[in-house]
Amino acid sequence: MRYHDITKADMLNGDGLRVVLWLSGCSHCCKGCQNPLTWDPEGGLLFDDAAREEIFEQLELSYISGITFSGGDPLHPANLAGVRELVDEIREKYPDKTIWIYTGSMWEDICDYPVIAKADVVVDGEYVEALRDVKLQWKGSSNQRVIDVKKTLASADTAVPVLHCSDYYDAAGCAEQILKPACCGC
Repeated sequence: MRYHDITKADMLNGDGLRVVLWLSGCSHCCKGCQNPLTWDPEGGLLFDDAAREEIFEQLELSYISGITFSGGDPLHPANLAGVRELVDEIREKYPDKTIWIYTGSMWEDICDYPVIAKADVVVDGEYVEALRDVKLQWKGSSNQRVIDVKKTLASADTAVPVLHCSDYYDAAGCAEQILKPACCGC
């Protein structure tokens, strides 16, 4: 597994303040992607023990809500085994931290992946430039969905995702988001 960056105290890629791991490798290659440098699975740096420790140091901080896996695509074949291993380790060491995964894949195609069951939120779907809306909450285009994994997997039909939050912030939700990092303002 390779990565491009580890962002600390990020508040743009999930609820609360987060550490974000930007992985290398994406086969979706969406037109207008904000991270085309991450498409090459051989790009970036090798994810090593120093990178793992950097993430764990952030997760030790009480004000960090959790980790977000982005990129690239965390579910790219070059990343899947490494992401699964890291998610397992995070779940064991930091059970109260949330795990978000951004992927260009659709929920219906990935809902049976073992790593998905250990995530709290999945943002699915390719970025579609024609559907771009900067006011959307946690996603770049309106076709994408911010999925509550636990609620979806507990529902009668796991192929139909339960959304984590609405598409847009409302005035009260936005203020609540700032004051209470664990709330998305739904």
